[in-house]
This record gives sequence, structure tokens and C-alpha cells, in this order.
Amino acid sequence: MQTTTDSRAEAMELSRAVVEARLAACAQVCGPIASTYWWDSAVQREEEWLLLFKLPADRYQELADFLNERHSYDEPEIIALPIVDGSAPYLDWVREETRAKG
Repeated sequence: MQTTTDSRAEAMELSRAVVEARLAACAQVCGPIASTYWWDSAVQREEEWLLLFKLPADRYQELADFLNERHSYDEPEIIALPIVDGSAPYLDWVREETRAKG
């Protein structure tokens, strides 16, 4: 899953909060990146920070709700990209780390 923010500080805070809440096993912050997009009927160009989250597909909605509640953007990018294959031990780790811990 991924989203973008307009500041490194927000990206780092969101990544920490998501992992602490066990909504993702890992969060990576990349940037700055150059984004070009349509907004308010005009092409915009901005510097943003990309956040990549590793989580099982069945946790998507929970993380999407979390990001929508905490994100500073009016309409944040929240998209899911499938993991079509991967190392079995790594994918087991992702599943294990996103389980609620008692």
C-alpha cells in the first residue's frame, strides 16, 4: 500500500504510527519525489514524500481508515498494490507482525 505527503516530518510520523498500530509490518519513506498531477483544474508540481507499507491484503481497509483519519491532505493517495509473489519467510513475517499482540 502507498500514500504520499508534502513533508518528511508527516511521512515519518505516519510511518511510525502505522507500524506501532501493527497495521503494517514495515513502512518505508522515500523522497523527496517530484509529483505532477491535476488538482483544482490545473496541473500542479510539488515535492512529496512516498510512503510504502507492507501488510496483508485483508488489512487494507483498516490501514486506509487510519490514514484517512490522520493524513493532512483533503484527498490523500491511498492505493494498494498486490504482492504477486515473494520470499515465504518474509511474507510470513509480514503476516505475523500485523497480528494484534496481546
